[in-house]
Amino acid sequence: MTGIRCAAAVLAGVVTLAAAPAAAQAETGALTLEVAPDRLTLAVGEKATLAATVRDASGAVVDDATVIYLSRARRSVGVTRAGEVEAYRPGEFTLVALVPADPGGGGRRPEARVRVEVPVTVPPPAAARVAFTDAPAKYYVGTRPRLAVEVVDVVGAVRTDIPVTFASADAGLAEVDGFGFLTLRAPGSVEITATAEGVSDRLAIEVETSPVTSLELRAGAPTALTGDVVRFTATARDARGLAVRGVPVRFAVGGGTAPGIIAAGAAAHVAEDGRFVAERSGLYTVVATTGRHSAASTISIGRRDVRREVEVVGRGRVLDRHTSDLWIWEGTDGRDYAITGTWGADGHAYIWDVTDPADIERLHEVKVDARTVNDVKVSEDGDIAVISREGASDRRNGIVVLGVGNPREGVPVLSEFTDQLTGGVHNVFIADDHVFALSAGRRYDVIDIEDPRNPRRVGRFELDTPGHSIHDVWVSDGVAFSSNWTDGIVAVDVGGGGRGGTPEQPVELGRYAYPSGWNHAAFPYRSRSTGKFYLFAGDEAFPYGGYSNQRGGSPSRAAGWIHVIDWSDWDHPQEVARYQVPEAGSHNLWIEDDVLYAAFYNGGLRVVDVSGELMGDLYRQGREIAMYVPADPDGYIANAPFVWGPQPHKGHIFFTDWNTGLWAVKLRERTGPGRIVGEPR
Repeated sequence: MTGIRCAAAVLAGVVTLAAAPAAAQAETGALTLEVAPDRLTLAVGEKATLAATVRDASGAVVDDATVIYLSRARRSVGVTRAGEVEAYRPGEFTLVALVPADPGGGGRRPEARVRVEVPVTVPPPAAARVAFTDAPAKYYVGTRPRLAVEVVDVVGAVRTDIPVTFASADAGLAEVDGFGFLTLRAPGSVEITATAEGVSDRLAIEVETSPVTSLELRAGAPTALTGDVVRFTATARDARGLAVRGVPVRFAVGGGTAPGIIAAGAAAHVAEDGRFVAERSGLYTVVATTGRHSAASTISIGRRDVRREVEVVGRGRVLDRHTSDLWIWEGTDGRDYAITGTWGADGHAYIWDVTDPADIERLHEVKVDARTVNDVKVSEDGDIAVISREGASDRRNGIVVLGVGNPREGVPVLSEFTDQLTGGVHNVFIADDHVFALSAGRRYDVIDIEDPRNPRRVGRFELDTPGHSIHDVWVSDGVAFSSNWTDGIVAVDVGGGGRGGTPEQPVELGRYAYPSGWNHAAFPYRSRSTGKFYLFAGDEAFPYGGYSNQRGGSPSRAAGWIHVIDWSDWDHPQEVARYQVPEAGSHNLWIEDDVLYAAFYNGGLRVVDVSGELMGDLYRQGREIAMYVPADPDGYIANAPFVWGPQPHKGHIFFTDWNTGLWAVKLRERTGPGRIVGEPR
């Protein structure tokens, strides 16, 4: 499957060039760089071409000069090495043209002899369609239902940033406010109009007299803990005492007090379907209303007490370079091992014996032609490892297959696979004798390693959206979940999704994207306690600046959180909860036995109770079991925690830290009362 690009002729609009000056220009030493045009205004999907001219001190054109073009927001506006620009998403962006100091040096951010910046403006696409969605089946006098609409722009994207105005043909019968809420005053027929940027949709409704004479409200339980989801059920009845179906009911919640507990103003939420969750202990009263009728019910919420202390058991120090990802496994000899990668260095992966986590032993250094070994994975049987390569000297990156069944006897390189993976492999996954390997951040290739000495490509999956990119892929039970930044998470049947997909012929199952576009990682998990299927989607963002690769450089800070998505229905994924640490941002994660192990970069390792139904803000609900923030004055960057990835294994939690290497910790036993959640296995 290949990417689809929108040609400029498809959309209305033209490339707008600045009238003057005719070119962006920069000068340094003996060289001057001019780029024309000096700024661009492009519609989404449009293209333009930049032309660069390099002159020497005398003003003569240097015909053989190398000029490189870069985008500071490549997922929103792209530029090729030939200077062809294409707009993917609206916004204000910057392109960079430069003459590299070392034309043959390569690298993503080459040092420049001279450079210029070209601003690019991409206006938001116009609305093409507005439509009412999920309209109520019936409308009753005295109720206040909300009308939902969807706005789609000219490039087919659903837009939430375009204002919608509503109008009623008869406000005396049915008034509608700016948010789509109806106030229904009298029986009769009326038409409601929704308009966005000149396009409209109309909905004819029939308002009936409400048959409701009473309303009852029941709580699913009289008591619960913070973070527990409790269902409140409202039943409307008519004069005969029969339940009335389809009557819109609104829920609200307020805090109360109990002896010794302060709950007034405490955060709690009740959803449209009556699901309730609280973040602090205390008494809460839920109120249901429909028309002139209301009912209330009170629930007592206790504190969720799951906190435990973390004990450091052992370390595998790496202080002379950055450490990337890890994988822990049991070898065919019955001992336990770890493999870790390195970042921005010289292509090392380390093999460790972690059978005794208090005495971690480095066994081997595997050296490959790369700057970064970002990802490491081990097969289900513990016999084969695959490591990724980026920054190879010959640009032939790809993957390296290792034999790791018995590392104490050696770790042979079984094979390499580089065909069409020359752009760099950032992440990989192994499932059922297949490697899912990212290619140049655009797609994932499926490589058969049943014979690990002779890998062969058998399949491929790539999105069809403009400017698409991919960061990671995780495979579970025959479904591949890829993390695609602004395109969100994509679920693909590769043998277990029930829609005929195979590794050779992947079939898409569904997608879920969220507004920030920071989707970096995904972990699928079926709840042990409820059976619900959740997808935990992790962000990655650096709004405070990128991270430093200089030894002794400044500590880095990240942002972003973990989104919890109920994906019980492939066609209707729904975000239901989040885990957000205020002072730090997420990276990689792992879930086992209803416990989330999350790397939060400068926020350290976080261990979180994800048992039961999930709803709301898990951090504020007190679901955090433990945290550990590592530090080392001798680290690559001193005392700068930057936890990369965790994995539970046989009662311990292993994790890598970017500046200090491999760590092994465990949760201490609780000595007091409180709720105990699963131990790492």
